[in-house]
Amino acid sequence: MSAPHDDKASPPQPSPQSGEGANPSPTDGGGWEGHPKETRSADLSSPTRGGGWEGEPLEDRPSPSRLFILRPIATTLLMIAVLVAGFVGYKLLPQAAMPEVDYPTIQVTTLYPGASPDVMASSVTGPLEQQFGQMPGLAQMWSVSSGGASVITLRFDLSLSLSVAEQEVQAAINGASNLLPSDLPQPPIYAKVNPADAPVITLGLTSATLPLTTLYDLADTRLSQKLSQVSGVGLVTLSGGHKPAIRVTVNGPALAALGLTLDSIRTAIAGANVNSPKGSISGSQQSFSIDANDQLQSPQQYRDMIIAYSGGAPVRLGDVATISTGAENAWQAALVNGKPGIVINVQRQPGANVIAVVDAIHKLLPSLQTQLPAAAQLSVLSDRTVTIRAAIADVQFELLLAVLLVVLVIFVFLRSVRATFIPATAVPLALVGTFGAMYLFGFSINTLTLMALTIATGFVVDDAIVMIENISRYIEAGERPLTAALKGAGQIGFTIITLTFSLIAVLIPLLFMGDVVGRLFREFAITLAVAIVISAIVSLTFTPMLSARLLRHTPEEKQSQLFRSTGAFFDRLSARYTRALRWVLRHQPLVLLFAAGTLVLTVVLYVLIPKGFFPVQDTGMIQATTVAPQDVSFQSMNARQQALVDALLKDPAVESVSSVVGIDGVNTTMNTGRLLIYLKPLEQRPRVQALINRLDARAAKVEGIATYLQPVQDLTINDIASRYPYQFSLSATSAAQLSSANTALMDRLKALPQLSGVTSDLQDQGLQAYVDVDRSAASRLGISMSAVDSALYNAFGQRLVSTIFTQSAQYRVVLGVEKQPDQGLGAFNSVYLTGSNGQAVPLSTIATIEPRATPLAIDHLGQFPAALISFQLASGVSLGEAVDAIKQAAKQAALPASVTIAFQGSASAFQSALSNQLWLLLAAVATMYIVLGVLYESYIHPITILSTLPSAGIGALLALMATGHDLTVIAIIGIILLIGIVQKNAILMVDFALDAQRNQGLPPDEAMLQAAHLRLRPILMTTFAALFGAVPLALGTGMGSELRQPLGIAIVGGLLVSQVLTLFTTPVIYLAFDRLATRTAAWRARTFGSAQPAAALSDEDAQ
Repeated sequence: MSAPHDDKASPPQPSPQSGEGANPSPTDGGGWEGHPKETRSADLSSPTRGGGWEGEPLEDRPSPSRLFILRPIATTLLMIAVLVAGFVGYKLLPQAAMPEVDYPTIQVTTLYPGASPDVMASSVTGPLEQQFGQMPGLAQMWSVSSGGASVITLRFDLSLSLSVAEQEVQAAINGASNLLPSDLPQPPIYAKVNPADAPVITLGLTSATLPLTTLYDLADTRLSQKLSQVSGVGLVTLSGGHKPAIRVTVNGPALAALGLTLDSIRTAIAGANVNSPKGSISGSQQSFSIDANDQLQSPQQYRDMIIAYSGGAPVRLGDVATISTGAENAWQAALVNGKPGIVINVQRQPGANVIAVVDAIHKLLPSLQTQLPAAAQLSVLSDRTVTIRAAIADVQFELLLAVLLVVLVIFVFLRSVRATFIPATAVPLALVGTFGAMYLFGFSINTLTLMALTIATGFVVDDAIVMIENISRYIEAGERPLTAALKGAGQIGFTIITLTFSLIAVLIPLLFMGDVVGRLFREFAITLAVAIVISAIVSLTFTPMLSARLLRHTPEEKQSQLFRSTGAFFDRLSARYTRALRWVLRHQPLVLLFAAGTLVLTVVLYVLIPKGFFPVQDTGMIQATTVAPQDVSFQSMNARQQALVDALLKDPAVESVSSVVGIDGVNTTMNTGRLLIYLKPLEQRPRVQALINRLDARAAKVEGIATYLQPVQDLTINDIASRYPYQFSLSATSAAQLSSANTALMDRLKALPQLSGVTSDLQDQGLQAYVDVDRSAASRLGISMSAVDSALYNAFGQRLVSTIFTQSAQYRVVLGVEKQPDQGLGAFNSVYLTGSNGQAVPLSTIATIEPRATPLAIDHLGQFPAALISFQLASGVSLGEAVDAIKQAAKQAALPASVTIAFQGSASAFQSALSNQLWLLLAAVATMYIVLGVLYESYIHPITILSTLPSAGIGALLALMATGHDLTVIAIIGIILLIGIVQKNAILMVDFALDAQRNQGLPPDEAMLQAAHLRLRPILMTTFAALFGAVPLALGTGMGSELRQPLGIAIVGGLLVSQVLTLFTTPVIYLAFDRLATRTAAWRARTFGSAQPAAALSDEDAQ
């Protein structure tokens, strides 16, 4: 079996990249460390003595491979150590959908039941905003004040540590505590916000007989405690109900007849139900702890409680009120597949293995079910790992397919099992070894790191291919394998180092991307860089050692027919390429003009291609926001949501649906709800966008409620909830100005063809019952405004008047008045106050009630009134086109100067990414130029190498446009990787051309012809290896493939075009720069005379 060959008639041609001749000094005439080039020799002799290249003893040459070639056992053991480290790292690495990223966002939530949006904004949100606004490092503050809830989202600079931000937030809350209402049920709660950290598993608890309060108590005291104890679980949240409570519903007229008020009841309950220390007694022999029946713990005990005496007879609370067990907050509800229930969301700890966490929860579920009453059913609504496992499995399949395709490419070109085996070993060594480094860096196995490894498959064999191809030429020339390995490795070592550094150089700008997107792709860049470095080490050590042991020269008469025929094919291909190149070199001006045209065309295509952010993924989940008219009641909203869920469950692609209505910090108004729709496996349904269109049609048939559907994304930036996936803020100096600007802008936005939907969350037309108190009349009766507020809060605010303490939980006593379902404003007739004479005074005596329009929620951006406008792209429209259209519409609306627009979330990140795209590409090119210039000690040769880039850009952009993909962040990364790939072809040509000029005395055109002829096969091999490594990504259709396709398409398209063009343009550009250097040297010689020898100038300028 024989090693492959390029051209039997051509002797092995040395490269300058042998360490000894790669960087000749510009002042020594081109020798290596003082050896003049006229003393160099191409003698190929003993591998241990006299085998030096260019006159140097072989053992004295700075070859990084020599030691490893001569010590095969040590080299093999080192490679085994790399594999073992990689396998251990793989077992220890956590699995996740995306890299772990700390988003610099904290959300502060304060609940104050019964408070109106205006009260929340002035008494809770305002004081907190004033404190938060003084924090250093705060980039943005967004607040929403609604009925009973205040939610403030704080976004910090990326330079600020999240732990430091948390400390600042806690200090600010403490600083505002004396300004907040004293009767808050609990102090403000803050939590980190990670938009990508969706629940890893969602459970539903339902029952046909048990009330929701009982289910909630079971979930709160039993299930959540057990789930929180599972290793890796970070947070367990409950939705759709509230803790059990004792609800005291007072009959207002009956109470007034006794001369009592709601304040009397509140005071009586607070005094009758206490739980305070009582001390202990210690005598000479015994000691006693002291306890008493100071707590009332059942509805009956409250019914029997005496609140007053009338005519000497006791008046019990049950005489004037209905006491029952109910929910602490009656205005929250959830549906589990259309049935009332409790939704349990489980999130993992940062860095935890999502697969292991969910598997542990599944094992725990049977035990949890046994701890519940027989009437309660615990079910799995969604398992996030189903899609994560599918996505990872798809990427792993694409990785394996890429490996097989790359190995097949190697075999097709090398035509030998032995020769194919040698570079093929670089693939598992580099990829498996990378897992060990990933563990040390604290990375995870996720879509992006696996995508990096898939792309790396085409890269990691390049160095090994270059190495074995060079060694094989010596073997075909008659050298012994060991001698050929020593000489070939020493000759090509510097080239491999150059290829490695130049490829890593293009990844450096990705490492310095400063925004959240940069943090997301840091793991991708480092993983790819580590794989490339390991492959270079393998190619410099293990590959030449194996070549010395496995490669053999097979005489032509013993070669198989397949071997001879494929060899003849490559010979004919090389001959035809050489003839075509000779023709091209005779028409260099035309080729240079064509090369300039590729640069112009690249710029034109970059301007024309639609710009996007991230591709829309199909993760198997759809989230929805529902909105009803602003004056809707809770009961009506709940009924409409029920009808909507029932309609969605009828779709055959829907697996399950969870639904939540009511204000809970996520839903900020009574007329909004949220849905999470879990889909069946991808093979049983259409793609998510087609399914959204179908579900939209179903939802539109449900009257009285609007539904906004969007797919759940693994890769998301939005930290403020919105109805559509893209959003921007509109802020003004006053609420009236905001309302006017919102109306004017929305009218124009709704007419834009680039948007399929647009909506504003400004809700300022809610109904308010305005109590207009006649202060003079109230004063005459001895009634204060604080008494009026207290009476209203007691009646309608679900006021928490007392707490029942148990060893496992605390339960509240809630006060209110009886109301008929359709009573409306007549409910105020049940409110009475006490005058100065002790008589009950109806509220209607001193006040009139009138309905008014009022905001359902008050939004602030940086303490100024604001509205969040979200939008959906029309079919075929890119995010860049939509953003431009919105900006133009805002200009046409002629908004006041004090009204500002700022894109938020993904749209804001897109704006940042768009502004950085060109700089990122230029930074990659500049970094590569610097690295190549340092390695070549030249200003000119890096330009020759980088001249290959425009053709790659054309191919990538045309491929993206032809397949209907936008130029997204993923595609840009693909183009950046292309920069590193396509320059390899030019490096291989330039290296050998320089060597032929310096060491063989060939003229530039003949030197380049020889280099192009000798390097054609390794160029084709490395290009096709990289191309077929990207093909599985480009053609993938599995779960999450939408994210990977643009990367593969950009690489495949760029390689196809650049491969054809650069084989002809690179030699012409090289010769053009050579002529320029010659003319420059001649001019300098004429100008400066003999002060600088012309020969030295020529050699220097050639650099």
